[in-house]
Amino acid sequence: MSISGILDRSRTIAPPGFSRWRVPPAALAIHLAIGQAYAFSVFNLPLSRQLGVSQSVSGDWKLSTIGWVFSIAIVFLGLSAFTFGRWLEGAGPRKAMFASASCFGGGLIVGAAGVATHQFWLLALGYGVIGGIGLGLGYIAPVSTLMKWFPDRPGMATGMAIMGFGGGAMIGSPLAVLLMDRFKDATSTGVAPAMATMGALYFAFMLFGVFTVRLPAPGWTPSGGAVRATPRPAGPDVHVERVLHTPQFWLLWAVLCLNVTAGIGVLGAASPMIQEMFAGRITPAAAAGFVGVLSLANMAGRFVWSSLSDAIGRTRTYGIFFALGAALYATVPAIGHAGSVPLFVGAYCVIMSMYGGGFATIPAYLRDLFGVMHVGAIHGRLLTAWSLAGVAGPALVNYLREWQLARGVTPADAYSTTLYVMAGLLVIGFVCNLAVRAVDARHHFVDAAVTA
Repeated sequence: MSISGILDRSRTIAPPGFSRWRVPPAALAIHLAIGQAYAFSVFNLPLSRQLGVSQSVSGDWKLSTIGWVFSIAIVFLGLSAFTFGRWLEGAGPRKAMFASASCFGGGLIVGAAGVATHQFWLLALGYGVIGGIGLGLGYIAPVSTLMKWFPDRPGMATGMAIMGFGGGAMIGSPLAVLLMDRFKDATSTGVAPAMATMGALYFAFMLFGVFTVRLPAPGWTPSGGAVRATPRPAGPDVHVERVLHTPQFWLLWAVLCLNVTAGIGVLGAASPMIQEMFAGRITPAAAAGFVGVLSLANMAGRFVWSSLSDAIGRTRTYGIFFALGAALYATVPAIGHAGSVPLFVGAYCVIMSMYGGGFATIPAYLRDLFGVMHVGAIHGRLLTAWSLAGVAGPALVNYLREWQLARGVTPADAYSTTLYVMAGLLVIGFVCNLAVRAVDARHHFVDAAVTA
């Protein structure tokens, strides 16, 4: 049988008696792999001295230039999710996940070629464009599948998958360091062979998810003692082509964009921020440990908050994100002035847990409003908010910091304005979340075959 036949949607339908608990590991395999994107910064310094090896020399790429690779990847994550979300619904998760594995693994290999030849456009094309397309396909395919298997626990289901994306850096970062150390020598930083090896390894790892994933048979419903009543029934189905005409979609787009802009900007600056706010007390090694702790909080929050949303509802959950988040952002400068490292770390752990929880809760929020018919495609369209936030958040933090320093503000105080701005963004998000209402009946999908 051809590979296209094996990947066909019809061959992914689960047989009678298939346990739905076999699907989360398949989803987790995909998200743990593509979550490597959060560890891309581990390549930054070695990439900045590709020619000089031990130090940067004339002709080496600047860190500000290298930073665009991650931003391009996030932009294409959103664009590919938007473009291929509708295709995914018809093609099925196996075909989409195989395409993701091919693009993500292949993108790493093409990026490695760009590093080896010192062609930045090729690195950006490989990791940023091709790899970014793999990120988008791999992000949405498992999520929509899990919601079909867990209609009684949609928040928990999406949290199980998206938790892997938040924790992917915990695998990707040490793996990259290990491989670069293995391949580096007097004439090479080891980045190119490390990236190529990771491309092959991740492709193989993602194939486990590709060939393990299954779809429930038409009309399937969960049964057994572990099942409980659906806490939040799915909303009436809305066609993906109609969803852009609803105010609810754009309110949720703003909700996701504002939450991610605030979180991703500060996450990217976490290491220098804690070192500058507690100058002389926090070493680079301790700052790296702080980033690792934030990764754990990000990962845990994706499961805990999304599961909690099944009990208290998505609107209340996001209300907590924005209200508590704004309060914490506004308080962090005072914590820094007080010199309390434990309070600073604790506040940021809560903030990062809600940042991750926002990603994991949004698919179930979409299900509540727009039904399950095209939830994967709608989720893909919403992720364009992440594309914008992935550029706006880091740029906002970096340029506000530079502006503050240019005005003579000390490095320890240079983040205060940034944090107040982020708190303001979350207040706007709180208002947008409060404005969400049920979708008007005129947008509901009506099957012409049924009404004829």
